[in-house]
Amino acid sequence: MTKGMNEKAILVGCQLNNENEQFHYSMGELAALTKTANGEVLIMITQKRERKDSFTYIGKGKVEEISALVEELEADLVIFNDELSPSQLRNLAKILNVRVIDRTQLILDIFAGRARSKEGKLQVELAQLQYLLPRLGGQGIELSRLGGGIGTRGPGETKLESDRRHIRRRIDEIKNQLATVVNHRERYRIRRKKNKAFQIALVGYTNAGKSTLFNRLSAAESYEENQLFATLDPMTRKFILPSGYIGLLTDTVGFIQDLPTTLIAAFRSTLEEVREADLLLHVVDASNPNYDNHEKTVQKLLTELEMEHIPQLTVYNKIDVQDPEFVPTSTKKILISALNSEDRERLKQKVEKDAIGVMEPYSVIIPSTEGKLLSLLKSDTILRELIFKEELQAYKCKGFALVDHPVTGALQRYQL
Repeated sequence: MTKGMNEKAILVGCQLNNENEQFHYSMGELAALTKTANGEVLIMITQKRERKDSFTYIGKGKVEEISALVEELEADLVIFNDELSPSQLRNLAKILNVRVIDRTQLILDIFAGRARSKEGKLQVELAQLQYLLPRLGGQGIELSRLGGGIGTRGPGETKLESDRRHIRRRIDEIKNQLATVVNHRERYRIRRKKNKAFQIALVGYTNAGKSTLFNRLSAAESYEENQLFATLDPMTRKFILPSGYIGLLTDTVGFIQDLPTTLIAAFRSTLEEVREADLLLHVVDASNPNYDNHEKTVQKLLTELEMEHIPQLTVYNKIDVQDPEFVPTSTKKILISALNSEDRERLKQKVEKDAIGVMEPYSVIIPSTEGKLLSLLKSDTILRELIFKEELQAYKCKGFALVDHPVTGALQRYQL
């Protein structure tokens, strides 16, 4: 899509009788997602119903109202705040005579525009193709408009209007390529495990401030923007704790409610990195009125990704602009502003405490000639005491080290 050319969108939501606050928040989020995809929201149309209409998702009268609005406002597309079935999508496109996409397509589209690494791009393309496969019939004109706006970005040269067989072949191809990428990363991980380090992963709802925190904790250059899904590809950097100990910090893609199932499956391997973590820093945006629901969404997704067993520290962020109703619910928590250096220091100290919790204490006398080992103690262990004993021409060292770290073996012969 041409930069600066914002597509005009009408947003549509169907509120079931038992939904209220959550529904309105979800519509607001849909508007934020549209803006992230370079869309301009013209109007929001909502309808209360007992159940969704199986033919057009909303009632006949509402569809007519939207059809008139499309013409009057010269809308480029209509975005529905739910995942539409293939038949609903077809019927609506036919009646409204304009491009119709759903929440899932919109999220996939944003991911397509954001993926940077080869793996990220492959993951998104796989998710998009899996989503499109059952929706091919009767959508011919739509699919030939690839690259023509929101919901059409993505599988680059793939000719989606060609038959299902072509798409299935491409899906198999991507899966094979991804398997290779995953093997590469597995080898990196094994190498990292060998040089065992304390691994910390940042997780949280999209736009909670993870990348801002990541950049300031690790002096990295992760994309930092007040947008949904600003970071897509996981990034790992060194993280220096107050004692000088070097851990590893990984930034991850933001979670979101109603994340398309195709994406959960596709990004499972991207989040494999997180599975190796010793500690999860769950970043929650304390300034967002819906922070409580965000927290629950992340916990639900962590359970789905089988990562709920990893120790967690909840980091309530943006505390300087917190919501008036904000009350922290997590028991293991810290309240900070990622932009405040003192707050970041407190967070580092808390992380160091957690690292010590999984380490073994050591007390050794190391000859001053062992310069390399002494320097390793500073970076690869949490060094609490370093005293030079002149009579021994050696250093008395006390601290904590990871049990399976190579340095632990080297310290054996110098134990007190």
